[in-house]
Amino acid sequence: MRMIRPPKRVIVESSVAQGQLVALLRKNLPGATFEIVDEICENRLHDPDILEVADFKGKFLKSCPGTRHYHCCGYMILNFGTQCTLGCSYCILQNYLNQPNLRLFGNLDNMFSELSDVLTQNHARLHRIGTGEFTDSLLLDPFTELSRLLVPYFASAPNAVLELKTKTDFVENLLELDHKGHTVVAWSLNSAEIRRSEEPFTASIEKRLDAARLCAEKGYFLAFHFDPIIDYPGWKSGYAKTLEQLFSKVDPSRIVWISLGALRFMPELKDTLRSRHALSRIAFGEFIRGLDGKMRYFRDIRSELFSFMVERIRQADPDLCVYLCMESDDIWKESLGFSPEERGGLGRMLDCALEERMNVRPF
Repeated sequence: MRMIRPPKRVIVESSVAQGQLVALLRKNLPGATFEIVDEICENRLHDPDILEVADFKGKFLKSCPGTRHYHCCGYMILNFGTQCTLGCSYCILQNYLNQPNLRLFGNLDNMFSELSDVLTQNHARLHRIGTGEFTDSLLLDPFTELSRLLVPYFASAPNAVLELKTKTDFVENLLELDHKGHTVVAWSLNSAEIRRSEEPFTASIEKRLDAARLCAEKGYFLAFHFDPIIDYPGWKSGYAKTLEQLFSKVDPSRIVWISLGALRFMPELKDTLRSRHALSRIAFGEFIRGLDGKMRYFRDIRSELFSFMVERIRQADPDLCVYLCMESDDIWKESLGFSPEERGGLGRMLDCALEERMNVRPF
């Protein structure tokens, strides 16, 4: 298992300095210096050796930021930190966040209290909750052991399922936990060529799939997200090879869903790519501005990408839940042969996948 470089300095706001998270960091980062401050300065420059632990004042649990123009899955995001050091060229965080360093939220008691309030108030609803919007779900898990807190919590929540999404192979903390079938471990996947050129500090595709196999052996159900799928010379053979590796290492019956999303980005990301990833050519394809303001591949390109992937996945498991991330009815019908509304909406499709494969129901 490839370990990231441990932070050398941990800057902690005094109001959370005695909390459980900081205690775990002190245990797992014996070589780091801990600096206690009243408030973390927001104008710090990027320093890969710094980890910040802040007292978060906002809402920990939010709805996935979809748009009315495209189908959204109704996912909820549990935010425990921000930023990522995996260096993916296409990452939206480069233009989205105004603080440059890895940051964790140290007031975990508030996070779990808010989570409990939401689940209790909406007890008849099945909640799909993920942690991978503003950071990788497992990037810092070797140091935080946060999965050892989250997975048991969700194991006791009858109306909720946790999805941990990662590009790492940091699953050691998960393997001996009693998850009771309420945690889905998920990986973002791509072709090996794109992994090498655009995701430089992530685990290899083979290592991600080896980690997925280990989790499946421990009873976890899995999910995979091909997002972004990127159009490049040889993309068909590249993605076909990844799918072949996936289904040779993982029993399809252990997979709850696979999502597909084509490369899309806000226009300003092109300048970021030029300045930070000069060798990347991914933003110079055939794009048009979508209804959400993002640059998207032309419709026929997206349809071809998705149709190819769906056909290969169906060969492995005709009944596996496959869905498109942030796409319109037309693309759904061209690629999958139906619209989400024909099956009760995308959210209902995913709820059904949980019920059928994992036997998870809210009551």
